[in-house]
Amino acid sequence: MNTNVKVAIAFSGAIVLIVVGFLVAAILQAPQSRDPETGSTPGAAPAAAIRDDTHILDDAGDGAVTVVEFLDFECEACGAFYPVVEDLREEFSGRVTFAFRYFPLPGHGNSKNAAIAVEAAAQQGQLEAMYTRMFETQSEWGEAQESRAPLFRQFADELGLDLAEFDAAVADPATLERVESDFDEGVALGVGSTPTFFVNDRMVQLTSFEDLRAAIEAELGR
Repeated sequence: MNTNVKVAIAFSGAIVLIVVGFLVAAILQAPQSRDPETGSTPGAAPAAAIRDDTHILDDAGDGAVTVVEFLDFECEACGAFYPVVEDLREEFSGRVTFAFRYFPLPGHGNSKNAAIAVEAAAQQGQLEAMYTRMFETQSEWGEAQESRAPLFRQFADELGLDLAEFDAAVADPATLERVESDFDEGVALGVGSTPTFFVNDRMVQLTSFEDLRAAIEAELGR
């Protein structure tokens, strides 16, 4: 066989292999189809979005619909959803369990400090008080370039916390580990932005504030 013909055949074969490789990669990387109502992959068993140490805001008991929010206290979208969640907690009181998990985004300089402060307050039974304070004051400290940990300590003082215990909890590596464990598990569940909500362990695809209520009502109607 002519040497030029052999080279041409080999080159064509290489091109075919490259094209096939690209097609396989594209198929593997293509997003799976998702349930438009819940955002979950059809047929897939949803992973648990809530665990034993998850912080519960409202406990509706065994068998209730669960709503878990992965949030960043410095995130403006989370701040915008905060009153929506509060309204839903009132609307579905006794029927829906509401919980949250920390997901401090790396681009927010004080989001981890805020989460640590909330976790430290939780150790003194003031979880929701500090959670509320963070969102109600977000405009005062959000996007700050310097650490606002002293302000968060002031919040602890205003809430009547034992500051020595609060300081010890903030400095304890276990408090940071608790925050980071939520973040790591969120990543494993597919969380990439905040707020991300799971209703009965199914991620909600948000396009409007009403999407969360619709997802809750859909689960209540199952």
